[in-house]
Amino acid sequence: MGTWVLLLPLLFAAEAQAQAQVCSVDKTSLTVKENTNPGEPLLDIYVPQGQQVTLGPSSTLFAFRIQGNQLFLNVTPDYEANTMLLAHLECRSGDSVVTQLRVFVSVLDVNDNPPRFPYETKLWEVPEDTRVNTTVISETELEAQDQDKDDVLFYTLQEVTLGASSFFSLVGANRPALRLDQSLDLERWPNMTFRLLARDTQEETTEPSHTATATLVLEVQPVDLRPPWFLPCSYSDGFVCIHAEYHGAVPTGHRLPDPLILHPGPVYAMDGDQGINQPIKYSIISGNEDSTFSISVDSGNLTMTKSIPNAKTFLLVVKGEQADNARYSVTQVTVEARNASGSMPHFTQSLYRGTVGLGSGAGVVVKDAADPSQPLRIRAQDPEFPDLNSAITYRITNNSDFRMDGEAVLTATSLEHAGVFYAEVEANNTVTSGTATTVVEIQIQPSPTGTPETDGTEGRPVGGQAGDRRFSEAEMAVLGGVLGALLLLALIALAVLVYKNYGHRLTCGSGRALEPQPQGFDNQAFLNDSDDANWAPAPSPSPSHALPAPREPEPPEPAPPSPETPRRLPEAPAKAADGGSPAAVRSILTKERRPEGGYKAVWFGEDIGAEADVVVLNTPASEAGGAGDSGSEGSGDEAADAQDAPGTYSIHF
Repeated sequence: MGTWVLLLPLLFAAEAQAQAQVCSVDKTSLTVKENTNPGEPLLDIYVPQGQQVTLGPSSTLFAFRIQGNQLFLNVTPDYEANTMLLAHLECRSGDSVVTQLRVFVSVLDVNDNPPRFPYETKLWEVPEDTRVNTTVISETELEAQDQDKDDVLFYTLQEVTLGASSFFSLVGANRPALRLDQSLDLERWPNMTFRLLARDTQEETTEPSHTATATLVLEVQPVDLRPPWFLPCSYSDGFVCIHAEYHGAVPTGHRLPDPLILHPGPVYAMDGDQGINQPIKYSIISGNEDSTFSISVDSGNLTMTKSIPNAKTFLLVVKGEQADNARYSVTQVTVEARNASGSMPHFTQSLYRGTVGLGSGAGVVVKDAADPSQPLRIRAQDPEFPDLNSAITYRITNNSDFRMDGEAVLTATSLEHAGVFYAEVEANNTVTSGTATTVVEIQIQPSPTGTPETDGTEGRPVGGQAGDRRFSEAEMAVLGGVLGALLLLALIALAVLVYKNYGHRLTCGSGRALEPQPQGFDNQAFLNDSDDANWAPAPSPSPSHALPAPREPEPPEPAPPSPETPRRLPEAPAKAADGGSPAAVRSILTKERRPEGGYKAVWFGEDIGAEADVVVLNTPASEAGGAGDSGSEGSGDEAADAQDAPGTYSIHF
């Protein structure tokens, strides 16, 4: 027993010496993060003297290298490529392997890869009748891929089409399946675009964090959901449109050849599903007594097949059906037959005014004088049948230079002369045979010329060509001053000539007074024309296209004084020398009296009164007979003029 106690220290020393003769490392298992720099040593290897260490055949290929007595990574570690690396170390003494060591290196995952979608933009078609809460696109079709195996992706659906997020949403933050949240509407939302975002961290502020995006386009496919709608209609919601009902009026005893004019418009329906847009066919299913009306299957135009003898109301039920017979709807058309006797059309204006350019050829539209950008429209209406405007025809009765084309006025010939023309337009209701007339005043005027473009420096046109030369404001001012001076000189010369020839007459008439007239004389231009309020047909212009000269009015019969006379000649303190006859008063501005029995005189004087500066007197021929029909400057009438009132003169027309 004591012997073994003495041998134990010797045995431990021998074992320590034996261990010192083999290779060793501090640890055989270690970890590194992926993407670690391979330039740093992993561990130190203890190699006894006389031995060498090499990598054994079971080492991860190309992953390690031994430099000196240190183990290095030979490549940058990648968790996605290899999560565990093995270094097989062999210590040799000559050709003999003395010892073998295995070192395991675990590669730790690092978030170094962004997620990726297998598509950039993808289109999905969604039927319009898809039920709410239906998964429209599955998760596997939308999810992104991340090479970082341990990463968890978070998804966000971002709307590109404004308001589209109310229709679709994701099932969950980590489940990108697309779900329908409300019913689709093809008319308002035919397609919607979204941006799908994937992030490999839950928080945006986490580092590192990577994202990816893809575009989703959803097209709503039409489905036959709605019946035809009669237009105009109004939506009660996004799916149901309250369609229109129609009404109109026809005269009794007449069959209208054209389609009926209805309100709010003609019978017309369209497929409620605009994406399908099936053609509509029309039919009358009730209310058509004695087959009085017919309807066009394709257009929906309602026409009469016979006249209606008595006043009555028809309630027609019209059906609009899709051409594929899948859906239909009905509406009501109310047609009122009214008695047409005594119905007369009327114009809203007694005078229409138009304008047309000088030199216009035949067929040119006359413009509205109040709005020259718009054509002049002449329209009459029948008060009992306001819907029968199409039954009213128009014609011009007294002017061959113009013609009617429906409600528009056109030129019938080339217009070569400027002036104002009047034409009578007759409206004829072909149903009731009633007529009405109005007057059109058409002004033919030169077409306006455009102002030339100037360069803004001297008032000259851009380009400065001699043929288009214009003048500046300074040049025009000088020209105006010269013309004004010439006009002043002409007026002075005229005044000198008048004074030389008529100065003595003006002097002789300075103290005259008028004798009281036996009866008043009125200017017919001031008479009240209330009795002639209606427009009389205007005469056709002469072939020369100029306005006809007004005829000389017939001498009016003497009229006794009355309180209705607008202007009355005041009494004068003295009598005229020639028996008090107004015809004896002679004009100082004419040499002889007109050969007609009467003449007009304009009186200027202080005795007329403050309210009247000019009084025009019409002298009947019967009273003018007392004066001679001939005379001269030195006749006896001139002597009578010397006794006229001071400051009073007469001018013959």
